[in-house]
Amino acid sequence: MKELLDEITSCNLCAKYLELGPRPVMSAHPDSKLVIIGQAPGTRVHATGIPWNDPSGKNLRKWMQISDVDFYNPEKVAIIPMGFCYPGKGKSGDLPPRQECAPKWHQQLLDLMPNVRLTLLIGLYAQRYYLGDEMKSTLTETVSNFREYLPEYLPLPHPSPRNNIWMKKNLWFEQEVLTDLREQVGKILEAD
Repeated sequence: MKELLDEITSCNLCAKYLELGPRPVMSAHPDSKLVIIGQAPGTRVHATGIPWNDPSGKNLRKWMQISDVDFYNPEKVAIIPMGFCYPGKGKSGDLPPRQECAPKWHQQLLDLMPNVRLTLLIGLYAQRYYLGDEMKSTLTETVSNFREYLPEYLPLPHPSPRNNIWMKKNLWFEQEVLTDLREQVGKILEAD
């Protein structure tokens, strides 16, 4: 695993497309039990090299009811974004994750983590890649049917504070999905 992580950390496969240059940000360990697959690092995460080190990450940890210590312990939680580097600024937010990362690195990482019990698919990019034809016509519909994907996957919207309007429109998310998410995460972490 260390060799693979070193290879990923020094990756410059799509350097010419990255306005801030390559800085892969991820975390994994052979003992990881929970995998979080999100989009791509933002500028703050790019600057610090710490995954989910922003308001979205704070919301995600709140959703999961997980401490920073557990969240950042790769023996418990692997963090593997769809794009490992900050993709750059677009017209209305960050650009989509680079498409090179997931096919190049994900399966290699997952093959070295035999103890994974659940993978959180955060946002459309992760859900499209991992659920494929099993995904529903909208993210809302996919998330509301989350039980169909268990026990392997649990689809979630992005925890960005910009999604607070979505949360208010979809009260079932907190009542059903977050309740189940917290129960699953608790069981997985208690199993240590």
